[in-house]
Amino acid sequence: MSAPTPEPLRLVAVSAGLGQPSATRLLVDRLTTATADRLTEQGAAPAVRVVELREHASDIANAMVTGFPGSGLRSAVDAVTGADGLIAATPVFTASYSGLFKSFVDVLEDTAVAGKPVLLAATGGTMRHSLVLEHTMRPLFAYLRALTVPTGVFAASDDWGAGGDPYTADLPRRIDRAAGELAALMLDRPRPRGAEATAEAEDEDAVVPFEERLAAVRRPGGR
Repeated sequence: MSAPTPEPLRLVAVSAGLGQPSATRLLVDRLTTATADRLTEQGAAPAVRVVELREHASDIANAMVTGFPGSGLRSAVDAVTGADGLIAATPVFTASYSGLFKSFVDVLEDTAVAGKPVLLAATGGTMRHSLVLEHTMRPLFAYLRALTVPTGVFAASDDWGAGGDPYTADLPRRIDRAAGELAALMLDRPRPRGAEATAEAEDEDAVVPFEERLAAVRRPGGR
């Protein structure tokens, strides 16, 4: 009896670039390729999807007002929620992530990326904006309880070089290091399926009455 074919690891990238083409999408493509290559080297079968937020801008705005995402946006949200690993990339506006990027995050459920490996990436005009990764993006995903990889990737205009060549300066090394970290976390992450996944979801959704929590605190030895 042949062994079952392993289920592909779902790598999803969210690009908040506004132009077409955009430097943010260019960076996302390099990161997804590098991560997929690392996964393949380890015998995994990655399935890659890129979510372009500019294509869902109107639906995101409507969802913010109505609380109900349209079918196209729902597909993007489901892809992020069901991903085994996530790449989140945004251009920098006014020293922070873009409004489109934040609005999409606000549409997600609170638990959508909890415990999920996430690689943070951003683009901007100069390296002076690189701290956006640590000062705005990492705290945001820490609040969402995501497992962010240690290396974030920021790409300034100078990183791309003349003619848009991405293989200049230090950018390739940063991409390779971050991709390796994301791939390692994706490979190590448990993937509950079937009844186990259902039970886990029910446990997350269960509401513990305040009286039970208070009683637990008051037990001998409790603090």
